Amino acid sequence: MEQLQFTPQEREHVRSSYRELAHIFGVREHCADLARMRRLLDEAAAGGFCHRDKFGFNPICRSIDTALSLCREISPDISMAAAIMLFNPCRHGFIAHEQIVADWGDDVARMVAGLIKVSQLYAKSSSVESENFRNLLLVFAQDIRVIIIMIIDRLTLMHAINHHPDQARVMQVAAEANYLYAPLAHRLGLYVVKSQLEDMSLKYTRRDTYSQIAHKLNQTKSARDKYIADFIAPVKQKLLEAGLKFEIKGRTKSIYSIWNKMLKQKLDVDKIYDLFAIRVVLDSDPDKEKRDCWLAYSIVTDMYRPNPSRMKDWISIPKSNGYESLHITVYGPEERWVEVQIRTKRMDLVAEKGLAAHWRYKGIKAENNLDAWMNNVRDILETADSGPLELMRNMRMDIYNNEVFVFTPRGDLYRLPLGATLLDFAFNIHTNLGEHCTGGKVNGKNQRLNYKLVSGDTVEIATAPNQQPKRDWLNFVVTSKARNKIRVSLKEIESRAGELGKELLQRRCKNRKVEISEADISRITKRLNYKSLTEFYTAISDGRLDVNTVIETYEAMVAKASEETARVSADTYVMHQPAEEAEAQQQGGDVVVIGEGIKGINYRLARCCNPIFGDKVFGFISAEGVIKIHRCDCPNADHIRQRYPARMIDVRWSGKIGHEMAAKLRIIGRDDIGIVTNITSIINKEKATSLRNISIESHDGLFNGFVVVGVLNDEALSKLVNKLKTVKGVKDVQRI
Repeated sequence: MEQLQFTPQEREHVRSSYRELAHIFGVREHCADLARMRRLLDEAAAGGFCHRDKFGFNPICRSIDTALSLCREISPDISMAAAIMLFNPCRHGFIAHEQIVADWGDDVARMVAGLIKVSQLYAKSSSVESENFRNLLLVFAQDIRVIIIMIIDRLTLMHAINHHPDQARVMQVAAEANYLYAPLAHRLGLYVVKSQLEDMSLKYTRRDTYSQIAHKLNQTKSARDKYIADFIAPVKQKLLEAGLKFEIKGRTKSIYSIWNKMLKQKLDVDKIYDLFAIRVVLDSDPDKEKRDCWLAYSIVTDMYRPNPSRMKDWISIPKSNGYESLHITVYGPEERWVEVQIRTKRMDLVAEKGLAAHWRYKGIKAENNLDAWMNNVRDILETADSGPLELMRNMRMDIYNNEVFVFTPRGDLYRLPLGATLLDFAFNIHTNLGEHCTGGKVNGKNQRLNYKLVSGDTVEIATAPNQQPKRDWLNFVVTSKARNKIRVSLKEIESRAGELGKELLQRRCKNRKVEISEADISRITKRLNYKSLTEFYTAISDGRLDVNTVIETYEAMVAKASEETARVSADTYVMHQPAEEAEAQQQGGDVVVIGEGIKGINYRLARCCNPIFGDKVFGFISAEGVIKIHRCDCPNADHIRQRYPARMIDVRWSGKIGHEMAAKLRIIGRDDIGIVTNITSIINKEKATSLRNISIESHDGLFNGFVVVGVLNDEALSKLVNKLKTVKGVKDVQRI
């Protein structure tokens, strides 16, 4: 491997930077650690294990600069400095993870491992500008100090790329800094770092805008800071004279903040009122908060002329999110407008840490678990006396321990709940992909549908056109989207299968010239132990139930019914010719008379029209010698008359029928609430009338019902039909 070549400037930079680091740490033991790191980096460079990055920067110089920035901006920490310098040699294979553990300890090794994971994440993702990427970044880092190192490293890089010739890469780095690292720095309370990142991002992406604002400000940052100090001094003196306990601090807005305000207010920089901002935080008793705030207000406005139109009183009437503060804009020295915020410690705590926390107030998206965790880290950074980074040594980043983040082969990033499977991922992308999923590749290896995903997995879904959802899929998917889509698909599949099964049964019955009514189908379904018609027809479609078995079951039921009818006929219905009927027969030919007290004839009421006592009927002698009684208006009557006229005989009712006979009605009406209850109630109230079967279909606000009732005669049926027609919502009642 080619040895890394140092320029003279780079060698001098390394030497001076090491001296500065040694001066910062000071302790002899730490200086020895720095010497070890330097020797290791020199050996890695000499062995060809250090390579210039895509910008052409020397990785050793960048590592040392990042370590120095960490010490200046955050706090000196030898472990973090070691992790920064060991990252590149470990990533390129010069030193093994186990060796780092042995030489530097678990703490440094964990941070180096986190940095390597994050670098690998960058290599595979094309969706850095996404909320999910930031969350996955936090998961991979595992240690908050890794995130801090990344932020500082990006700050170092942003300083280095000014006027770099590769503008496309500069723009990409600037965009990532603004979208990803600046919000993270803000949440951690690293406000100075955040402002630098935003300012440089604006400088690199909109250099003309940045230069224009900087030019209009027409002064250096130090001059602006001096202005703030001069403004604060007399105010501070007056507040002390009034006996107030307080903390006063000032700031100059960053160029990025000014640009944002110009965009929102659509104003030029000269019209922006709060380029300079002062905050007075009072240490007041709860019952004196408002009094002290207004006292401070009067002191400031007595000293500087206020702008009444810019006065905002959120103490008398707080914001809905709990924010309380007095905002005034005053005309300060040198004819400059300065914003002054006045609040108490309690109000400041609510504004900074509560519902109105500053980063929420500025519109940065928040997540509850991240909020509490980041606020805790920020407290440590701001208030710890004995080395804030030392206190974070054992803090583990488990804020997303209930989620996993996975990639598509193109680098798109998705968030799923912990325990999500490959099939959940497929449904999350698209329903059609999930329905036809047969498995997939995870990190290049074939995996089954129930493979549980791990954060960072790259998943490629495999599909097949003939694949369709299975009921056992519900046993391992965990997302509600996948479960709901599978259930819907299963219902659609069952519905299609049911229609196909019904069609198969009808076709076979037609071929065998067998007529099976819907009522018979319902009885067959129960006889074969199926819970519903859909399940029954689906079994036929799937081949689990043979159509021949259905027909044989029906024929067995018919045979059994025929035997019962014959037995009853032998006891009750026998051929008989009273005098008046005999006379009628002599005059008009053979007549079969049926009714109560008639014996000696083997007949059966036809199922196609279900005649009842009182109907006009005729008889048809079947091939078995049984006389089938049909209504004269039977749907099959014309066919019988045309093909078998010689086998037709006259039939008349005689006497009375002592038992109920089945009649089928078709009811059409509006699909109103309670209409079925009203229909069944009327049927049940009729004497000597019983409800035997009912089936309802509803479509587009109309229902189409079929009702089988038991009645004694046609007179009772006619009376029932008339009553049903009076039910509200019923449009028509027909006998079929």
